[in-house]
Amino acid sequence: MKRAVHLAPAASAGRGANIAEGASAPGDPSPRRSRIPVLVIVIPCFNEQEALPDTLDKILALRSRLLVEGAIAPASYIACIDDGSSDATWDIISGYYEKTDRAVRGLKLSRNFGHQNALIAGLHSFDFDAAITIDADQQDPPEVIAEMVAKYVHEGYDIVYGVRNDRASDSFLKRTTAQLYYQCLRAMRVNLVYNHADFRLLSRRVVEALSEFGEYHLFLRGVIPYIGFHSTVVYYARAKRVDGISKYPLRKMLAFAWDGITSLSTVPLAIVTACGLVLFLVSLVLLLATAGMRLAGRAVSGELMLELAEYLVTGVNLLCLGIIGQYVGRIYQEVKKRPRFIVEQRLP
Repeated sequence: MKRAVHLAPAASAGRGANIAEGASAPGDPSPRRSRIPVLVIVIPCFNEQEALPDTLDKILALRSRLLVEGAIAPASYIACIDDGSSDATWDIISGYYEKTDRAVRGLKLSRNFGHQNALIAGLHSFDFDAAITIDADQQDPPEVIAEMVAKYVHEGYDIVYGVRNDRASDSFLKRTTAQLYYQCLRAMRVNLVYNHADFRLLSRRVVEALSEFGEYHLFLRGVIPYIGFHSTVVYYARAKRVDGISKYPLRKMLAFAWDGITSLSTVPLAIVTACGLVLFLVSLVLLLATAGMRLAGRAVSGELMLELAEYLVTGVNLLCLGIIGQYVGRIYQEVKKRPRFIVEQRLP
């Protein structure tokens, strides 16, 4: 269900600064907004009992500062999305809801639906003028939120991407795999902002446009740039996780990357076609060469060559069938039209 939100009328033009690769600014952004926005900060939570209290305290302090400065409306709040946690995460959210007079609100999903679906649940379940999505581990520093709000209010941008320009806090493996992740998606022609995760500000009209996307597997890092609207970036140094353990080990990162590829790119299917064409041409050349040698009266012992060719063709066929199967499986999941998330409990 869509919610009507009155956006600020035009006033005077402004120009944003740095635009990262993947972000777009087709002309001047909208003018400064005359209305102080109701801001919601959406935090997806999956077993974050160690990190969440400190994160909420810092964001609540930031909210108080922005209220004093008049940057956001008094109705602004934090929305925590419990994505099927098995620890005390929901109890922590409930406790903050009670002691902060609804400055912290909550949404408890019936099970673990995944990080992206938890973000979508938060964006589609609350009222606001602008929303910021941020993880609970503080690797994306909450202090950057103030700069994002300024870009939205004073310069009129509808999308503000948080972009990491310093990953020194990451391990070598984490940093390397992350860079390979972005390069792989770019090679597959997936349009995304380099070194941007899911720390971003979205205006209400961007979220309403996002609600038009009906697919179950919604890869936000690629879909948000696809939506368009005026966008800019803010840069920051990636910090160490405040507490708890990472919810994105290498296995999940690889699955997430593949999810992005199959959601937004058909390049793997083109690769399958190219493999088939190459194998056909190689087989044709070998066949003609063998026939020529026989016509010339030369003995040809091709058993080893045939065996190797058989293994090669079999392996490539299985690989191609696997890739096609991934896309067929994606189609199967999409046509069922199952909900992206199910809400078990809500505060308020």
